[in-house]
This record gives sequence, C-alpha cells and structure tokens, in this order.
Amino acid sequence: MIEAVGLTKRYGDKTAVYNLSFQVRPGAVTGFLGPNGSGKSTTMRMILGLDNPTAGHVTICGHPYDKLPNAPRQVGALLDAKAVHGGRSARNHLLSLAQLSGIPARRVDEVLGVVGLHEVAGRRSKGFSLGMGQRLGIAAALLGDPQVLLFDEPVNGLDPEGILWVRNLMKSLAAEGRTVFVSSHLMSEMALTADHLIVIGRGQLMADMSVKDFISHNSADFARVRTPDSEPQQREKLSAAITEAGGHVLPEQDGALRVTGLPLPRISDLAHDQDVRLWELSPHQASLEEAYMRMTQGAVDYRSTVDQKEGLQQQLPPGAQPSMPVPGQGQPGWYAPPPPQQGGQPFAPPQAAPAGPYGAPPAPARFTASVEAGARMNPMPAPASAA
Repeated sequence: MIEAVGLTKRYGDKTAVYNLSFQVRPGAVTGFLGPNGSGKSTTMRMILGLDNPTAGHVTICGHPYDKLPNAPRQVGALLDAKAVHGGRSARNHLLSLAQLSGIPARRVDEVLGVVGLHEVAGRRSKGFSLGMGQRLGIAAALLGDPQVLLFDEPVNGLDPEGILWVRNLMKSLAAEGRTVFVSSHLMSEMALTADHLIVIGRGQLMADMSVKDFISHNSADFARVRTPDSEPQQREKLSAAITEAGGHVLPEQDGALRVTGLPLPRISDLAHDQDVRLWELSPHQASLEEAYMRMTQGAVDYRSTVDQKEGLQQQLPPGAQPSMPVPGQGQPGWYAPPPPQQGGQPFAPPQAAPAGPYGAPPAPARFTASVEAGARMNPMPAPASAA
C-alpha cells in the first residue's frame, strides 16, 4: 500500500504539491488524474524517493522508499521510458538492472516474453519505436516481480493492440492483490482500466473515490425523450406534463427533449397517461471525460484564447484565481485541503489521512501468467544477500 500524509513540495516560491493525503490500496487499479502542471509527476517522484518532500511524508508498505529492503524487488515503476542507454540491447539493459538488484538472469527473458520484445531482445534500444520503448520500460518495472507498481502514462505511443494489452496487464496485476498506481491523461482508457481515482489540481487533492462515484458526483444525468417528429403537439403536451410533475425539460437541436428530475419509469407513465407515443426514452450518464472536465475546469493553467472566444472554455478575468470545485463534500473518500500558504510558511500536516471506500483487499499473489507471449513469470528465489 502507498500512503501519503500532508505531502508538500515547494521549489523556491512555487508550491508544486500542497498538503496532499491519500492511500493507494492493493487489489485495485488506482488512476491518478490531474491537468498538466497539477503535481502528478512530482508526487510520483516523491513516492519513489527521487524528490524529498518539503513537508509531510509518503510510505510504501509502511516504509519510506529508501528504507525498503531491496526496494527494486518490492516496487516497480515506469516514469520515463526513454531513460535507457541507447547503445544497449533490450536484454542487456534489463540484465544490468537485474544484476544490481540480485535478480536471477532468467527473469530477464521471462519479462521480455511478457511484454512481447523477446524477438528483438538483441537489438539496441536506440532503434526502438516509442511503443517498443514503453514495453521495455514496463518490462523493467516487472523485473523484480514487485507487489507495488507505479506507471506514468504507460500507453503512450502504443497502438490499439498494445493499449488493450496494457489494460489487461494492469487489471491482472491488481487482481493478484498488487498495488497498481497509474497516471494518465487518457480518460477513455482510465474509465476502462481504473477502479478508483485520485484527482489533484494545482497540487491539491480534489477527489478520492471510485470511478462510479466520481462520475455521479461530477455530472448531471438526464433522460433523452423523443416523440414523433410529425406531431409536435405531442412533444408540447408531454413537456407540460413533465414540468407539472416536477421535472425539468430542455429541448435539444434534433427535436428530442432532455429531462432531469424524474426517473425513466415516471416519464414513461406520464407519456402513457397523456396518450403520447415515444420514439425514444433512454438514460444518459456522463462519461469519465465529461465528469473530469467539469471538475477540473477551474484548475487548468493553460487555456486556449480561441476556445474561450468560441465559448468552449470559461474565460476568466485577468488575474483572477479560478475556484476549485469540491463535488462530493461529505461523501466517503472526500477530503478538503486548506488553501496553499504563500512564501513557504510553516506547514501543519493533517491529523489523519482519510481512508478510501475500499473493502478488504485480496491476499497478495505472485504474477504467474504471461499476458501476451505465453511466457510464465515464476516466483523467484530470494538472493542470498536478501537473507
């Protein structure tokens, strides 16, 4: 498990992360979302001990990363797939990492098979495509057969088949009881992969809840109702009945009605009572992308002036600080940070970190099935030095 409490990072007078508290539990894929510049990469670097927090702390399985015994055997990470010596072959790159961590050499060929690079294992990595580089980075993260995995944009550069492979890999790792923490900007992929979401904006926590709850708290569901186009009087009659029953009706451009405030069975009953024929009565729930855009619209640092002129983005007054919405207040998993302090003032960490709405995680298990190449990833004996 990964646990951050009051995590803060300042670079001079700039606060990149402020008072960030969350838990990433085993047995689920946890998505890490936020606009560019929100502090996601800084947070992941602090988790892995690459940056020291200004205040607060973060632990993995109860220990800071640099205090973990043989950390590469417990934590695997993909932060920058390009961090490879271009003159080394894929196999030699992984072999050097294995030797540094006391991992048996046979493990290298196992993970090369899992990520589908076994046929190009002898090629120098400088000739790899972006997608092949991503696969090599994932192989390096899996090398120690770790229980905790962090991935930053793991599907970057992959084709549709590769994206599906990564999705299935993430799910299978979590199903074995591992802790899987994935940062991504692809909302459609997160909707299919993640079970839980942690969303930050301008370095502060905005949401810590399941994907289903996140969409529900940040979207307005509605029913789409359509009557015969040739009989506009029926549409008007149904609109009046829905309004009288306490619903709200908005016309859509194609002649359909958008209804909120009433469940679908009630709308159907009203249509039947008014002897109105329905061509369509369907529910609409916002996608993860729509919910995410709605929540984070006030935390975006870079805005297109063209989109603002076209009304596609909210135009803020000069010098105005956009307010950060806090949907889900009072719900399980919701946490409200205080406003950032200016000028690097002393920081007081919160009393306790909130627990996310998880059930008991499944017992940890070893990753034993190859996802793509059919290779087996067998449990490794601990090196003699680890004893």
